[in-house]
Amino acid sequence: MLNDTKFNVEPAGRIAHYDHILITCVLLLTGAGVVTLYSASYAFSEVFFDGNKWHLVTRQLILAAGGFFFLIITARVKIETFRAMIMPAILASMVLCALTFTGLGVTRNGATRWLGNENWTFQPSELVKLVLPIYLAHIFDKKRDRLDSFTAGILPPTLISAIFFTLIYLQNNFSTALFVALNALLIFFLAGVKIRYFLSAAVIILPISFLLILTDPHRMKRVITWIWPEWEPLGASYQVNSSIATISSGGFWGKGIGQGTRKIHSVPEIQSDFIFASYAEEAGFIGIILFVLLFAVFAWRGYRAAERADTQFKKLACYGLVTVIISQTLLNIAVVSGAVPTTGVPLPFFSAGGSSLATTLIACGFIINISRTEASQSNSELAGDFVPVYGGRK
Repeated sequence: MLNDTKFNVEPAGRIAHYDHILITCVLLLTGAGVVTLYSASYAFSEVFFDGNKWHLVTRQLILAAGGFFFLIITARVKIETFRAMIMPAILASMVLCALTFTGLGVTRNGATRWLGNENWTFQPSELVKLVLPIYLAHIFDKKRDRLDSFTAGILPPTLISAIFFTLIYLQNNFSTALFVALNALLIFFLAGVKIRYFLSAAVIILPISFLLILTDPHRMKRVITWIWPEWEPLGASYQVNSSIATISSGGFWGKGIGQGTRKIHSVPEIQSDFIFASYAEEAGFIGIILFVLLFAVFAWRGYRAAERADTQFKKLACYGLVTVIISQTLLNIAVVSGAVPTTGVPLPFFSAGGSSLATTLIACGFIINISRTEASQSNSELAGDFVPVYGGRK
């Protein structure tokens, strides 16, 4: 028999229990996402991909298969193995983000956020959503006794987070840059960083954020259309207004899978960031309730795994990764329903685009890995020596 410890997997004779509820949620969400994508994209694909209505969903299935392959690896291999690789992963993510500014970058709708060609692309900012929370968990665990020192404890993760924010912002992707920064701040908070540092950061971040919005006409249009939806009904407001009408048209029971009509011509990018509108039209209010319940169970099992993790690193990494998926879901739904200004954040498991689906599945692999417990462990052994999250701040 092979010596499993050589490959840093679970040793023989020790039973690892996987969270089957969590795994089921991931499978159901992925399946629902693929079905919804086909229904939302077949008309678009027929027009733009030589009559091949399966084009986008075929590509999604290929990338889902790759994502599940890496999910199995990340769910099986010991977490410490990946932790040892986090700094090379951070450097690689920075390089990939920087490469979008070279001839390798692909420009769409005035933004250069992708690498590849017109048929196959990769969005490095999606990788950042996976890598940065793991790095922050690693560094805060490593520097847990130096959080009172700004230079030794706070400055290194702040610089890394700021570099990623800048790189993604320069790709003309302010919404994703801000999303990454806010999720990073959550891990800062959970790690026990003092409140005074957050107050200092707010003094810097808030004015800069408002300035970045006010000095960009496109972002200002998004804010204006959010405040005043009747402004430019056939222009800047059209997408959101059409999305809201599409969601409303689903009624209580929905029109049935594949039976939606407004998705065909009414909502631009309905196969991507606005795919929830297509789902709501066909699944109706009852389908939306099921959608929310499924993500709620995913959040429950994910945060439960974080709370029961046996090390500070696992705890922070799991909290960070679950929050990235859940907060992205909530933000996307808020945009599609007109509750917040339009952003370019995709809906996890559902939106077309393999970068988002693949990195989401890999993140789920980490969460599933952290959720494992051993049959020989008692509840007392699951309690780690963690940095206080809410207490001891000044």
